[in-house]
Amino acid sequence: MSAAWTERASAMVRGLGPVDPRVADALRRVPRDRFVPASLSAEAYEDTPLPLGGAGSTISAPHMVAILLEWAELTPGLRVLELGSGSGYLAAVAAELVGPSGRVDGVEIDEELADRSTRVLTDLGYAGRVSIHAADGRPGWPAAAPYNRIIVSFATPEIFPEWRDQLTTPGVLVAPVGPPSGQVLRRLRHGAAGDRLEDGPECIFVRLVRPVARPK
Repeated sequence: MSAAWTERASAMVRGLGPVDPRVADALRRVPRDRFVPASLSAEAYEDTPLPLGGAGSTISAPHMVAILLEWAELTPGLRVLELGSGSGYLAAVAAELVGPSGRVDGVEIDEELADRSTRVLTDLGYAGRVSIHAADGRPGWPAAAPYNRIIVSFATPEIFPEWRDQLTTPGVLVAPVGPPSGQVLRRLRHGAAGDRLEDGPECIFVRLVRPVARPK
């Protein structure tokens, strides 16, 4: 690993303030500059979202990635689904948290972005541990369900029943719920005795946008 990017990643984490130690360590292990356009590499370790092009997708700010992962309570061996995986950065950090015995599936509606993130993840050695599927995340990813954790990385007006149905029992789903102008991070704990909802910080995520189809 390059000493230059590891120091930048460490400085980024130090600037985030209090972060769960396991999440902080996972953030330090993933080169965020590989997941942004080359023209933005100088800004890759700033605590800000960055545009990915295409249909208006962004890579979330590092502090928001940390919050999502803390709220998802990832531990080794879990199966994780990220809906709206974008650049693949959060999926890579999640893979560090669930370890070699875990598994991460990402669903990204922008085919070009899904292809790009797959190439980056493969180059970084995540093949076999992280899979990105070019598809609409609205229905989830029932082909590989159930999942111990589901993380929604786009603004959603509600937690849809089909997502809940793809959780294990017990299981946890984290999503930014609300209108495009602003959401509240919401955690659904799915258990044998029923579901429990918890509200977290306010946030702003890009809503799910259907990109223009690429010419064949």
